[in-house]
Amino acid sequence: MTPANRKKSAFVSGLLSLTRKQLFIPIAALLALIVFNLIADPSFFIIKLGYNSANQPVLSGYLITILDYGSELAILAIGMTLVTSASGGQDISVGAAIAIAGSVILKVLCGNESRPDHMKAPIIVAFLVACLVAMLFGAFNGSLVAFFKIQPMVATLILFTAGRSIAAWINNNELPIIAEPEFSYFGTFIPGIPIPTPVFIAAACMVIIFLVLKFTNLGLYSQSVGINPHSSRLNGINPAIVKLITYMILGLCVAVVGLIKVSRISTINYSVVAKDIEMDAILAVALGGNSLGGGKFNMPASIMGAYIIQFLTTTLYKFNVDSTALPAYKAVVVIILVVLSAPVVREKINQFKKSSAKKPVKEVA
Repeated sequence: MTPANRKKSAFVSGLLSLTRKQLFIPIAALLALIVFNLIADPSFFIIKLGYNSANQPVLSGYLITILDYGSELAILAIGMTLVTSASGGQDISVGAAIAIAGSVILKVLCGNESRPDHMKAPIIVAFLVACLVAMLFGAFNGSLVAFFKIQPMVATLILFTAGRSIAAWINNNELPIIAEPEFSYFGTFIPGIPIPTPVFIAAACMVIIFLVLKFTNLGLYSQSVGINPHSSRLNGINPAIVKLITYMILGLCVAVVGLIKVSRISTINYSVVAKDIEMDAILAVALGGNSLGGGKFNMPASIMGAYIIQFLTTTLYKFNVDSTALPAYKAVVVIILVVLSAPVVREKINQFKKSSAKKPVKEVA
């Protein structure tokens, strides 16, 4: 075999081995979006340093928007990945649960007034109460899945349907407003720091989950239960408890996103807040190359998938795509991912890879 043919064979083998990596799909999607925006409008990547209404320095630009709003999705993707891995299904109620968590935060801070002169409790107290409530609703969903053996999408459909009404009921259908600027820091900017605060919150959540996965058996147990709950039980793992814990962790993620959401505008709109965010969270998990049927997962890939979904959303907004049409574009991505992950398609791809690997390279005389 000539040196040229050896190089060609090594390149083909390297390319085939790259496609087998779980991060291949999100990286390929990210590169496609980058190339598209570079060709269509290179100004998409410009970042500017300006000043907000309070005369504080802030960074602006489409990339900052992706980091800002993608951070919310990345936090949700953490919990959704664990739930998907352990239960083999997805929680479609996270948008409604965010509305509940945000409503609880405003209720604690405003008390019985809709326009208080000052906050009735420290923000940390309101957040901890929201965490407790969100975990309780997560435990409710998890109990239906773990103990009553109800399919995750069916079990979470209950809260999906009733959640926003519960959120409105908490504040008597009023829209409380927090006037104190300190509350807005969690969803916008901390004075003197030009990077959006949600980016730091998301980074803290990532560090925490990576430490949890590194120093506990949560990741191993979740994957084991998702792959084969019966074998897990024989090995001393309680599948029901593992599933319940993952749903409660998702509840914590929901509470964090709820704080960010209501902090951005210092109030809440029950019917609009976090609308359709559950679809984006599920899509982030799928785009990360994780099986939606449960089992093994890659947390960094899910987080990357979350930012890529926000990259796609921001790109569509940049080119004036109507907000009502966004789900249609995302549905196309879902179809592609589902088709690529289908057993028949995967089998065909593996057969092609094997035939390509065995095919001899013709020598040039």
